[in-house]
Amino acid sequence: MGLWLPGIVFYEDRNFQGRSYECSSDFADMSSYLSRCHSCRVERGCFMVYDRTNFMGNQYFLRRGEYSDYMSMMGMSDCIRSCRMIPMYRGNYRMRIYERENFGGQMYELMDDCDNIMDRYRMSNCMSCNVMDGHWLMYEQPHYRGRMMYMRPGEYRSFMNMGMGSMRFMSMRRIMDSCY
Repeated sequence: MGLWLPGIVFYEDRNFQGRSYECSSDFADMSSYLSRCHSCRVERGCFMVYDRTNFMGNQYFLRRGEYSDYMSMMGMSDCIRSCRMIPMYRGNYRMRIYERENFGGQMYELMDDCDNIMDRYRMSNCMSCNVMDGHWLMYEQPHYRGRMMYMRPGEYRSFMNMGMGSMRFMSMRRIMDSCY
């Protein structure tokens, strides 16, 4: 039985052309390997890609597949500058979401996906969270639409301090085995 390692190959140009670089872990700054990155192939696993270095800027979730021109496919305004490998997780999922920063206001605990916090909890805003178990994607609009953010276990006291500006989250989804 072989060792399972996630893998993604980045290409400088669209349609898998130009120089390439293969990666199987977090990669904070691609500029030392590629001058630009306009297409990629996810061979194994799941990754978040970012349009700025050091895992900053807009984020996009990629699962196994080919992305020959992801800029037009995902509406990306710039090329990929960094990526983060999402580890496979098979345990329970648990996250607390809070109406205000620093875990203030109404609190609700999620153990499954939520396509609209307004409909489910009558909560109009989510400004902080505590991810106790699992890996999650949070979306700025209901029904898993709009900009997204990858959340791994940890405390997130203020989304504004994370470079997300005034972005608020309205839906959340677990990153499950089926993504791999």
